[in-house]
Amino acid sequence: MGLDPGLRRLVLGTLLAAYPGPTPPAWALELTGAGLAGFTLFGPNVQTPAQVAAATAALRAARPDVLVTIDEEGGDVTRLAHATGSPYPGNAALGAVDDVTLTRQVYAAIGAELAAVGVTVNLAPTVDVNSVDENPVIGTRSFGADPARVAAHTAAAVAGLQGVGVAACAKHFPGHGATVADSHLELPTVDVPLDVLRARDLPPFAAAVAADAKAIMTAHIRVPALTGDGPATFSRAVLVDLLRRELGFTGTVVTDALEMRGAVVAAGGVGPAAVAALAAGADLLCVGARVDAALVGTVVAEIVAALGDGRLTLDRVEEAAARSATLATGAATLTTHARAAAAVGAVAPAGAAAPAGRVGGQVAATSTGLGYAVARRAVTVEGTPGGLAGALVVQAHATATLAEGRVPWGLGPHLPDDVEEVRVVAGATDPAALRALAGDRPIVLVARHLWRLPGGPELVEALAATHPVTVVEMGWPGRWRPAGVRAFVATYGASHANGHAAADALGW
Repeated sequence: MGLDPGLRRLVLGTLLAAYPGPTPPAWALELTGAGLAGFTLFGPNVQTPAQVAAATAALRAARPDVLVTIDEEGGDVTRLAHATGSPYPGNAALGAVDDVTLTRQVYAAIGAELAAVGVTVNLAPTVDVNSVDENPVIGTRSFGADPARVAAHTAAAVAGLQGVGVAACAKHFPGHGATVADSHLELPTVDVPLDVLRARDLPPFAAAVAADAKAIMTAHIRVPALTGDGPATFSRAVLVDLLRRELGFTGTVVTDALEMRGAVVAAGGVGPAAVAALAAGADLLCVGARVDAALVGTVVAEIVAALGDGRLTLDRVEEAAARSATLATGAATLTTHARAAAAVGAVAPAGAAAPAGRVGGQVAATSTGLGYAVARRAVTVEGTPGGLAGALVVQAHATATLAEGRVPWGLGPHLPDDVEEVRVVAGATDPAALRALAGDRPIVLVARHLWRLPGGPELVEALAATHPVTVVEMGWPGRWRPAGVRAFVATYGASHANGHAAADALGW
């Protein structure tokens, strides 16, 4: 006997899937028509603005209220600009500048790009307080280490996105900033008393709620005081008692990707993870990036089985599907209001250039110029770089997190013709060979998180013993500073805009 179509539609209404390639395949369109809540777009789904707009139009032709979401944080996490790097600085640079009007403007510009290609929900901003320098997955995605500053910029980012018609999803609740592990790879632990969590990690989420963020994303982290041995995504104490009752959130609770090891290992598979998240109070389940029709079918079957064996109640699934539908309706309403405001010139924040119109899916040059201008203001220079004409630029290889993906970074596209660039692996590089290559030229060492790269500190200090060295740190700068260097430049991110800003600060 087949699955009841009404029940299948109900369960599909809680799921956020993904598809491979630039065009939605037939199975994705079929599931959309059958009631799937929506899709998340990733780098492989993005080629050009016109192509993305055509893909989202195809999804909407299958069902007008389908959700189309994306992780477009600006800075180091970008999908629209994954081939070149984002023209906008990320949160760390915005926090370093500490001008909430500029943060709102940048997020309005990002939102305008998303709206132009048919995206309805941005899985941003990241509002974690990066209280641990060694955090491997948040870092420059955070507005900073001060809860009050992060909260202020959170509210500005939410307002910027939603003011141009794209729903915001603040993440990762109840706070991923104090972890020293990556939840894509394992289940990190934040073992602090609740009063520390409330004072340090929760203020930005309270600000997001006050700013009427339409969605909040869960974190696959363990907070023993609340979650016991499991992740926050599976904890009613986190999602219901803390988020809904204490903070007063009434919007849609979205899970981080259930395929991540922090969730899937804890639950024993994506299907059981979906059941555990729904039971805990999540509404919209992000299945992951590697999704096909078979996986969606497996998750639906597991949820239906849970309804039959008592792990889930029908009321809970109906509630989740209704909140996901409300997010879709609310996103459509935001878009309508934003278009009406744009018609009378009311979308842009006071003093800002108006966000771009829909010109072939491209944002106007004024918005892109905004990103570069803000990135330049974020750059800090300690020491004096001096004359760098003809310098040797050494870029130290750094692996990317799964959230970032393989996006180009560095100073390469911004260097003058008389500057040579080489790329090295810090721990496998002989300093003497670089010194010989440099000759009498100064050296500029470019890195992300140089202080925690294997062999990074040793390499820079060996070079600085014989050559004038300027370090350009494009990751979270932390507290470490190398001995003997002429200058230390921090960009607070590695986007295309950050690279341009660093080159400008060095006189290039």
